[in-house]
Amino acid sequence: MGDGAGATVSGPLAGVRVVELAGIGPGPFAAMLLGDLGADVVRVERPGGPGLAIDPASDITNRNKRSVLVDLKSEDGARTVLDLAARADVLIEGYRPGVAERLGVGPDAALARNPALVYGRMTGWGQDGPLAAGAGHDIGYIAVTGALGLTGPADGPPYAPANLLGDYAGGSLYLVIGILAALQHVRSGGPGQVVDAAIVDGTAHLTAMLHGMLAAGRWQDRRGANLLDGGVPFYGTYETADGGYMAVGALEPRFYAEFTRLLGLAEGTPGREDPARWGELRAAIAERFRQRTRAEWTEVFEGSDACVAPVLSLREAPDHPHLAARATFTSHDGITQPAPAPRFSATPGSVRRPPARPGADTAEVARDWDVPGLERHAERHAPGVGATEKGSQKR
Repeated sequence: MGDGAGATVSGPLAGVRVVELAGIGPGPFAAMLLGDLGADVVRVERPGGPGLAIDPASDITNRNKRSVLVDLKSEDGARTVLDLAARADVLIEGYRPGVAERLGVGPDAALARNPALVYGRMTGWGQDGPLAAGAGHDIGYIAVTGALGLTGPADGPPYAPANLLGDYAGGSLYLVIGILAALQHVRSGGPGQVVDAAIVDGTAHLTAMLHGMLAAGRWQDRRGANLLDGGVPFYGTYETADGGYMAVGALEPRFYAEFTRLLGLAEGTPGREDPARWGELRAAIAERFRQRTRAEWTEVFEGSDACVAPVLSLREAPDHPHLAARATFTSHDGITQPAPAPRFSATPGSVRRPPARPGADTAEVARDWDVPGLERHAERHAPGVGATEKGSQKR
């Protein structure tokens, strides 16, 4: 097996074949992660199908993949996808419950062709339950789990942290965990199976520690009243003279002592031991941070154990000295992007291919996976794809 196009395949999942039925959000990110780890990921696009409203060449979630076109509503569409599934280790779909079955590519049909297949299902609400068939987005999923209610100030509304908490943390990462566990089960001699990854399940799971603290009386069920949600003046963010922000996480006493020393709090400022005066302490800290710019405070706290860091933007983050030294970000095909994570000492992952263009690899995949019907299907239902892309196999 391999990833084709002359690319050197590395990563602990080298040799694993993945079929991704194209969608948006957590499914593509999960498939990207598997590709980063070395899997040969084939994204099955439908003509005019889903995608972000950006140039496909910039959609980083489709890196390390190859793309083919299949019209699942055509007479031979389902058969073509099942031919791919028969040669795969994993299939990922992110449709609403029942849609894959109606299209003829549900788990029963796929596992009948390949009993060792791991069939990953990515949804917001899950495959069953009162809301299973309903529409939804990240913000709604994290809202009902209690996670969204953790964010924002005590006197303001909750705010959504983009789609990182629900789609990716509670969704994609749990789908990948499930797929890897199911693959291990197959490698140990067990049968293939369905992985039902629901964003509501994964996001709720992420709150396990907080539920423990709540049960123990160590967490108040309201925003801005706890150790880790801005309820204490030594764990939060403060504005600087130039409108930037510094993040403070000086929880332990010895780190707090270093923090206050470097910040230069005036004598007589209330200490952290008296919660009744935390309002005064917060105001004093805020006033000190407003005296200098973000860059100046960054220099003040650099190299210390005060647990203070500048709040950087997406464009600024790749240039942070620590991230630059670790090559946490990389540049590939002209796009600065996060490098594969986590890291492996013997089988490192890599960015091998730029974001896949819809249908650009149909001929190549048909050859590598020995699915000749794939190219014939593309030529019938998306004229010119099979022929024009033969010349792009070395891109």
